[in-house]
Amino acid sequence: MSEPASISTGIAARYAAAVFDLARDGDAIAALEADVDSLDTAVRESADFRTLIASPVISREDQAKAIAALAAGMGLSALSANTLALMSQKRRLFVVPQLVAELRARIAVAKGEMTAEVTSAAPLSAEQAEKLAATLKARVGKDVKLKTAVDEGLIGGLVVKLGSTMIDTSVRAKLAALQNSMKEVG
Repeated sequence: MSEPASISTGIAARYAAAVFDLARDGDAIAALEADVDSLDTAVRESADFRTLIASPVISREDQAKAIAALAAGMGLSALSANTLALMSQKRRLFVVPQLVAELRARIAVAKGEMTAEVTSAAPLSAEQAEKLAATLKARVGKDVKLKTAVDEGLIGGLVVKLGSTMIDTSVRAKLAALQNSMKEVG
C-alpha cells in the first residue's frame, strides 16, 4: 500500500471509529447508514463534490460553508454534518471516500451483514440478485448485500468477491484456463 493511501486510511479509520461509536451510543445507526449512502452517491456522481473535498486551493472557510450547505441540502443528520464540519476545519475532507468505506464496513458488522462485490457481464435482474444473495447467505450464514458492477469483458458469468473469497465463473476466466492448459500440452 502506498504511503498516502495508508495515511488516508488511518485518518478515515479514526474518524469512522468515533462517528460509529457516537451513532451506536445514540441509537442512530440507521440514520448514519442513510448518511453514508448519500455521501457515497455524492462522491461517485458529483465531480464538483470530489473537487470540493480534495482541492487544497479552496479555503477552509469556503469549504466549511459549502459543506454546511450540502449537508443541509442532503438532509444529513447532525452527527454527520458536524463530523464533516470538523473534517473541513481540520482539512481532512480528502478522506471522505475512505471514511464512507470504513463506515459501511462497521455498519455491516453491526448488522451482521457482509457485502459481496459482484461483477457480471450484463446487469443482474432483481430475481437473479435475490437468488445470488440467498445462495451466498446460505454459504456464509449472514445476510449478504450485493454491490454490483458490469464488465462486458467477462463475456458471461460472474466474479464474486465475498470477504477474502473470490469466485470467478466468468467465461473470460474459463477461456484463460483453457489457453493455459493448451500451452502446457504443446
